[in-house]
Amino acid sequence: MAEVTEGGHHFDLKKLSFVGVIVSLGIVFGDIGTSPLYVMKAIVNARKDGAAMPFDEYIEGALSCIIWTLTLQTTLKYVIIALRADNKGEGGILALYSLVKKLKKKWLYVVAIIGASTLVADSVITPSLTVMSAIEGLKIYNPETPVVLITLFILFIVFVVQQFGTASIGKFFGPVMVTWFLVLGIFGSVHIFDHVEIFRAFNPIYAYNLITHSSSAIVIMGAVFLCTTGAEALYSDLGHCGAKNIRISWIFVKLMLILNYLGQGAWLLDNYHLVHQGVNPFFGIMPEWAVLPGVILATAAAIIASQAVITGSFTMFSEAMSISFWPNQHIEYPSGVKGQMYIPRINWGLMAFCFVVVIFFQKSEKMEAAYGLTITITMLMTTVLLLFWLSRTRVNKIFLLGFALVYIALESGFFYANVIKFMDGGWLTMVLGGFIAVCMYAWYNGRLIKSNFTQYVKIDKYVSIIKDMKLDETIPKYCTNLAYLSRAKRNDEVESKIIYSIIKKQPKRADHYFILSIVNQEDPYTFKYTVDEILPGTVYKINFMLGFKVDRRINDYFNMVLKDLMADGTIPSRSSHPSLRAHNIPPDLKYVIIDNTYINDILLTVKQKITLNIYNFVKYIGSDDFKSWGVTIHNVVVESAPITELTVYDNKIEQSGFIRHNS
Repeated sequence: MAEVTEGGHHFDLKKLSFVGVIVSLGIVFGDIGTSPLYVMKAIVNARKDGAAMPFDEYIEGALSCIIWTLTLQTTLKYVIIALRADNKGEGGILALYSLVKKLKKKWLYVVAIIGASTLVADSVITPSLTVMSAIEGLKIYNPETPVVLITLFILFIVFVVQQFGTASIGKFFGPVMVTWFLVLGIFGSVHIFDHVEIFRAFNPIYAYNLITHSSSAIVIMGAVFLCTTGAEALYSDLGHCGAKNIRISWIFVKLMLILNYLGQGAWLLDNYHLVHQGVNPFFGIMPEWAVLPGVILATAAAIIASQAVITGSFTMFSEAMSISFWPNQHIEYPSGVKGQMYIPRINWGLMAFCFVVVIFFQKSEKMEAAYGLTITITMLMTTVLLLFWLSRTRVNKIFLLGFALVYIALESGFFYANVIKFMDGGWLTMVLGGFIAVCMYAWYNGRLIKSNFTQYVKIDKYVSIIKDMKLDETIPKYCTNLAYLSRAKRNDEVESKIIYSIIKKQPKRADHYFILSIVNQEDPYTFKYTVDEILPGTVYKINFMLGFKVDRRINDYFNMVLKDLMADGTIPSRSSHPSLRAHNIPPDLKYVIIDNTYINDILLTVKQKITLNIYNFVKYIGSDDFKSWGVTIHNVVVESAPITELTVYDNKIEQSGFIRHNS
């Protein structure tokens, strides 16, 4: 469970508390909290010159759309409903999938893959857009400010510090974001009373009039949607802060956001012409003396938002690994804080893609064209999974039907509004999301294909052979303790390739054989193991039951198991060699990992061949088994073995002759 320490006291962040609310502001709302940096600017730019609708009605209609989008999409769907769908306290689309995957709807994994991959694509453009939008505020002082270069430098720093953990700086996130939201509300409030009629935006009829009467309604809705893009991240961060803290802090956040949007709207009624001169309404509502501090604060908020998105990506990929959507990768826990993780390859991959986005688009308004398209897909997929989750909870069918009609219609409308951005840059995030989706699909189905061809055998059938091998001194002793990594789900079974390695490839005589297996648990923090003695004193099956937020340091955990077995006298604590035993030297240990397997192409369909080719490509993205399982390389032997010994040819080749020459 997520905890923070302050003044020697421990605070459970998942219980409602003042500390929990403050931390929620720093962790959960960075993405949606920085949306005022670009939403109103995008809305003004979406208005066609010479539009028939008067500008004041246009602004009031746009503000009405923002208010009701935040109410329906963020408040009702995510804060009130989605936060109830927690998997042992964890949220996000993959946690939601874990809740519904037991239903007899096999295709739901495709929904989860599409939603997760598009969320990753959004995680690439969010840091790029928020940081660049903040830095562009410096152009008020110097139009020649090298925005791209500064943005790249800040992003580089953000990604570099991930490897050191954020425990030391994370405690500042909450106070900074509290200041940020107060600044939003205060500067927005200053301008609201310049045009009190702006309060008409609370009437949904103005949103309806804008959508039905504006010639550029679709473009406008694409811009409006930017105000709620952080809602999915809000749900994903459920495991960090708990639903109660998020709900309470959202009341404050929503109030400050609406005050700022109303203030920007009132300012625009008098200063519309300045937007075309490059002035961002967000900085326009600030007095001149506050612009530079505002840029600094906005940059800090953008960095915090980026930090939250990046760490959210780490959590999502760890979940993806636990449900076989992504290859196992080396995970580190640099801060020593339970649940806070760092995945090196994901970190540097996200940084590379962020750099590509910044260099390609150059300006934040061009990024806005790409922003929103992929996250609408994520939200639609979340809605589909929520419908199945709600059906499991046996809610009223009328409510279920109403939820389906409202949100499928609303999000389909937003999707259509964002699809028109495809050629203006949306294609970039779609390509990235599509690439990740194909990788996840191939990995999931490639594992199934290999599993279908993998032969599992009963360990009992080979117990007598292993017992005789142990006593056969004509076979050189391989080691004292020999460990294999297995993915067999049944305790009495093991992959045939492991038996092939022990008996056929090179007979391996050892005193003790250990079959190690990870059993992924839905509870994110499960940390247990079981021992099944297959052959007394010789063969053992060790099951590590680990949650997806527990590091896979099998080398360390197995050493703990060995110490337990030695302590209770199950296995000797000293070497079997007399010279070493006399000096209390512990027994040696060796791991054998069967990394490469082969399936004959004749056994595969065309679709299976393509899937496995992509699977093999994705395998290089992941870590070698000994790295992803946390096994140190110094005592590891990597072997290859055929995945199956099935007969490939129906006809036996005929012998046409045999010639023996006498010497």
